[in-house]
Amino acid sequence: MKLSKSIAQNIVQRTMKIIGSSVNVMDENGVIIASGNPSRLKQKHIGAVLAIRENRIVEIDQELAKKWCYDVQPGINVPITYLEHIIGVIGISGVPAQVKPYAELVKMAAELIVEQHTRLEKERWDRRYTEEFILRLVNGNIDKDNLLKESRYFSFNVESSYVVILIKSFNADIAVQQELISYLQNIKHYQYVAVVDLDKIILLKELVDAKESISDEAFLRYLLPSNFEKKNYRIAIGSIANTIDDIPLSYTFAQCALNYGQRYLPRKIFYNFQQYKLPVLLADLCRDWHSHPLKNYLLELKLQDEKKILYKTLKQFFLSNCDLVHTSKALYIHINTLRYRLDKIERITGLSINKIDEKLVLYLSIMLD
Repeated sequence: MKLSKSIAQNIVQRTMKIIGSSVNVMDENGVIIASGNPSRLKQKHIGAVLAIRENRIVEIDQELAKKWCYDVQPGINVPITYLEHIIGVIGISGVPAQVKPYAELVKMAAELIVEQHTRLEKERWDRRYTEEFILRLVNGNIDKDNLLKESRYFSFNVESSYVVILIKSFNADIAVQQELISYLQNIKHYQYVAVVDLDKIILLKELVDAKESISDEAFLRYLLPSNFEKKNYRIAIGSIANTIDDIPLSYTFAQCALNYGQRYLPRKIFYNFQQYKLPVLLADLCRDWHSHPLKNYLLELKLQDEKKILYKTLKQFFLSNCDLVHTSKALYIHINTLRYRLDKIERITGLSINKIDEKLVLYLSIMLD
């Protein structure tokens, strides 16, 4: 462990607030790297060199300072240790008898700051490399030869099932994103977090229980902090990955569900691939030549339906799983009105809703429009 200038400056600032005296911090060579008096920076401190060499507290009174030609100021110098190794010295300027009572307190404060910084650095390192591991997993770039070794290091259970969740934010505030990431990392739900983009977070959730629900309510209960505006987020869940090799596919399906949801269901917050499996899988057809014949069936319907009443009716009919009662309730119309509209749609398109193949054509036409 090497005492950095930033840690040393932190020690100086925090200890000077407590004791009021000027404080210096010297590195393992006795060179001043942080000080309440900036003019002393980069100077070799004789008292610190002695404290390091002999591993003891060195007191410097007026007489000793004079003897050393005032290269040092009166005060007390205490070694800073980490894991039983001296990594530097902290010096308190002043009359030794007056500042000595602070020596052990300041030493303890300095060592606590070093320990805290080291722990935070380790946590940052762990998060960074865990994130890289997860990104390689979801992108299928994992080295199979090192998989077991890496999975043990990151406490990743290769025998479990997983599901990839994408959280997209419409809030550009970096501080808010960091708060969300911190929140997700601290939830004990067997999950791993990785940032895939400035506005997109990957959550790789382990399904510990085979019967564990991935319903909207179950996930929304903890995916966002209670103080967050849910309307600023879109959440997509991919397919269940029963093996490590299935994780990239779960990620792909989560991306597809997110793209489909944002385009066709913009008011919804939550998109589950299992719920929208068929339209999600077919969504790319809308950019393919295969979709043109399907779209042609709606051209005449749109021409004769200026207010889009029939179009919206047909779409809701399929969203309601072709249930007449549910569709009429969703549209706030009488069921006979619904039947009239569906008959009219059949006449205009030339397709029958009661024939499975023609109903499928209508469904695909609506989904790909």
